[in-house]
Amino acid sequence: MDTEWRPSACVLCASNCGIEIKLDGRRFERIRGDKAHPSSQGYACEKPLRLDHYQNGVDRLTHPLRRRPDGTFERVDWDTAIAEIAARFSAVRDAHGGESIFYYGGGGQGNHLGGSYSGAFMRALGARYRSNALAQEKTGLFWVSDRMLGNMATGDFEHCEVALFVGKNPWQSHGLPRARPTLREIARDPARCMIVIDPRRTETAELADIHLRVRPGADAWLLAAMAAVLVQEDLIAHEWLAAHAVGLEEVREALRPVPVAAYCETAGVPEELVRTAARRVAAASSVAVFEDLGVQMTLHSTLNSYLDNLLWLLTGNFGRPGTNNPPILFAPFVTFSHHGPKRDRVSPVAGARIISGLVPSNVVAEEILTDHPRRYRAMLVETANPAHSVADSKRMRAAMEALDLLVVIDIAMTETARLADYVLPAPSQFEKWEATFFNLEAPANHFHLRRPVLDPPEGADLLPEPEIHARLCEAVGALPADRVRPLREAAERGRAAFAEAFMAAMADPRLARVAPALLYRTLGPTLPGGAAAAASLWAQAVRVAMAHPDAVRRAGIDGEGVELGDRLFDAILDSPSGLVFTVDEPSDGWDRLGTPDKKIHLALPDLLEELAGLGAGPDEHPEYPFVLSAGERRAFTANTIFRDPSWRRRDVDGMLRISPKDAAELGLSGGSRARVTTRRGSVEATVEITDTLQAGHISLPNGLGLSYPGEAGEVTTGAPPNELTASEDRDPYAGTPWHKHVPARVEALPA
Repeated sequence: MDTEWRPSACVLCASNCGIEIKLDGRRFERIRGDKAHPSSQGYACEKPLRLDHYQNGVDRLTHPLRRRPDGTFERVDWDTAIAEIAARFSAVRDAHGGESIFYYGGGGQGNHLGGSYSGAFMRALGARYRSNALAQEKTGLFWVSDRMLGNMATGDFEHCEVALFVGKNPWQSHGLPRARPTLREIARDPARCMIVIDPRRTETAELADIHLRVRPGADAWLLAAMAAVLVQEDLIAHEWLAAHAVGLEEVREALRPVPVAAYCETAGVPEELVRTAARRVAAASSVAVFEDLGVQMTLHSTLNSYLDNLLWLLTGNFGRPGTNNPPILFAPFVTFSHHGPKRDRVSPVAGARIISGLVPSNVVAEEILTDHPRRYRAMLVETANPAHSVADSKRMRAAMEALDLLVVIDIAMTETARLADYVLPAPSQFEKWEATFFNLEAPANHFHLRRPVLDPPEGADLLPEPEIHARLCEAVGALPADRVRPLREAAERGRAAFAEAFMAAMADPRLARVAPALLYRTLGPTLPGGAAAAASLWAQAVRVAMAHPDAVRRAGIDGEGVELGDRLFDAILDSPSGLVFTVDEPSDGWDRLGTPDKKIHLALPDLLEELAGLGAGPDEHPEYPFVLSAGERRAFTANTIFRDPSWRRRDVDGMLRISPKDAAELGLSGGSRARVTTRRGSVEATVEITDTLQAGHISLPNGLGLSYPGEAGEVTTGAPPNELTASEDRDPYAGTPWHKHVPARVEALPA
């Protein structure tokens, strides 16, 4: 066994905690938290300890594949694959325009570095439309935050007096540094308070001082009641709002008539407990808020995000330690464009609002399965599995089969890869240079460039994503050799000469379109230790240094201008466990308020109109009397890069959770089998009876229903949630799906 501990990071959630790995040949013999990691500081939950099941999955791809006319796959060499793919994409572009080519992905969890290069090939083809998992979850919040703040804000849970978690169970889903120790610290401190809004009694709710156990789907009524208490009891921060916000009177007028008692009854939460929670938020010196999928994938999801923001903005909890502050993103994975009133960009067929550049995932099939002249006709999918992860899987599969061309870049033969015309294999996240761009902390923000832990398997013919995209760009003539050569020569003379030459080259829009691939081919070969894939980070480091020089210098990096960015880039290359790249002063968040007038915009007329029309409560569905949460986070669920079901030590098949009352009425016992049926389909599951769920609420875990090779052939373990979800069940503003509120019925199966 190798005695060396190799630094890396977990790739199972957005926290991407630092880990160390000890190898036994190609096996991950031991895994532990990396104490040198600046954010997680040695913390790791139980899930990364099983990462060998990802690294050494038996369905790993080892060679490029091309579909035969009979539907089977044959092995091809890389030159053939690249030439044919470039020619077929170019043919689609020439016949129907670049807008008919669609991109899905951009980096699976923790796999963002490769995704930073994909835009080069897409822009070279003239492609305009893309989507990824964020469009299933976060775009409602992005849209609201853009309009209110011109930016996004994240909570400072290390320093807050009150922590408010809305539809969020960080004990299992993490999302904040050192999640479980941080939760325990808040819970143990009598001067601090934890408030949880969740229909389930989660592990986080068990620790909370106040658990607002909302009825499934009634979050908007609860959040409206809390905001109304702030206005009606005059608990808002008048002086602060007068100095920093506009639109207060419109919001007050909308919240004054809210019937708090009736809304609390609709939400299923005692009125006095709701008032107590609102008063505690108002009285606190600092409040940090984290909303997540529980309210972002349910009824009124965008309104939920708006009301949630109002809770901490009406009480002045922005721009200070312990409150909510805009982070400095090392590489912006979300874009904000608050320029006052403007016409939203929409998708070509469904007319769906495009937020932060993302087409809602739920409309992708609708954009393909049509005779509309502007329909999507070709698709590149990278490190994503939309055939399994997008709502209404059957329809999504039909859409992908209807494409003229489908190309998939991945490490495993996923459900989506099986539908592809070409499958291009990449190294695993531990066999290449990688990074995550989900650096969302404040006041200190970190970035982690991960080095390879081991080489790709012997005999495998793999290429990292930057190389794939660079070769595709070259194949369509977007990286002409006569333009690449001078930049490569400049890079060999030194970084200063390269910076000057590269900035001059960016004046050519044709080269600017493919800038990441150009960096990879020119700067990349000069980087130490084979770190060519990190070349795109140089431009990001320069951008951060130019925009936030004082924050970079407070992190211990010296210099001015491009030189400061250059030194930051070198520090990243020299930090195998990651580094803090910016440090805020207490009021720096205000400088990143992106609205034109540098004010917080409280009044969003369309959402205030929706608030006024909330009505008596969520619609009832007599034929489907249960609310199914299709995708609950549990101790042994994760994202679907874990394809081997044996990684789960508990709940291997993904039990259907149901309340004792409902189980008794249906004649179900623990371990018995039940069928869950929705408007889209049915699945069968083993029953787990638990009082953590309310009557009428059932749940199935995320991450199951994947096919994986077994001794007797392919085996599908557990229920695939998106066989049950409908693509039309989505938020009217952002298009995010209602996966946490799926009308369903349950019936017992014979023993």
